[in-house]
Amino acid sequence: MYYPFLRGKQFELLALREFSEIYSDNCKIFPIIEPVSDSFNSLKIACKKFNDNKFNYAIVLNPQVGGKKGKIKDIESELEEYLHQDNCYVAFIISNDLTITKVLEHIKSKSYNNVLIICDRSVDSSSSVLDELFSLDCVKKVLIDDNNRNLKRKLKLKEVIRFDDKFKPQNKNADYLAIPEEKFTEEHSYYSDENFSGFADYTVLASEYTEGGMLPYAVAIHLTYKKNDTEIWIRHFVSDTNDDRSNIQGKFSEAAGKAVSFFRAIPYTNSAIDELNNYYDNGQYPGLGVLKKISIKSHLELVNSLL
Repeated sequence: MYYPFLRGKQFELLALREFSEIYSDNCKIFPIIEPVSDSFNSLKIACKKFNDNKFNYAIVLNPQVGGKKGKIKDIESELEEYLHQDNCYVAFIISNDLTITKVLEHIKSKSYNNVLIICDRSVDSSSSVLDELFSLDCVKKVLIDDNNRNLKRKLKLKEVIRFDDKFKPQNKNADYLAIPEEKFTEEHSYYSDENFSGFADYTVLASEYTEGGMLPYAVAIHLTYKKNDTEIWIRHFVSDTNDDRSNIQGKFSEAAGKAVSFFRAIPYTNSAIDELNNYYDNGQYPGLGVLKKISIKSHLELVNSLL
């Protein structure tokens, strides 16, 4: 099973919604969503769609970034009708003993049946309060860094998921011109051999949280594909006229043209790549948010097909 970790922004949620519509009957994807936006509207729409499609997912109740950081009661109040559904897990990020104690006390005060724990790299595997947290029957799934072997040994009765940071961000989109492709992951091939029940990462997005910014000088489209029998690689399709921020539509056409040519030559496609093809063939610029949605959705479709 694949556990993509995504922030609850509009186009990340849209990618998940559209994916859940297509793969509700044959799904190996279990997204974890960290709410970050000030408004709950997009997240509520997504949760309703997930429930309608019987699509499994998790909501982080103690976000570490964004506008919902530290607002666990607000999240629970706004999403109460979804958090107790069978297909929804509640998730908590833990680090030191202080945060673990707060999470432990909160879980004990609630009646959640399905809890997912995300372990920060600073978690001390010898912590007694950590042992108490993991002894709870409602804690079903735990995400850990593979380097913490002592922690993994403690979790024999839980579903343990390997959590990695795979995307390698550059300072500027134009910098990807020097990196046309690179290896992305092989965890889909080996996670079960290493006694993990699943694997997780940040998909084709950087792990560092950003609110957004100005129009870029260059347009970059990041798409994954199956390189060989065991590896997924990522291609960076970048515009060429990158001296200023003008003519974003033209920059999109340059980057999309490279992507369309590459995938038609492999050949490989999915619903997300088909959408990109349509925009390019019709001379339409969908906007940078839609490009992000396409990249995420395409990656989810690829991993789902390989699993």
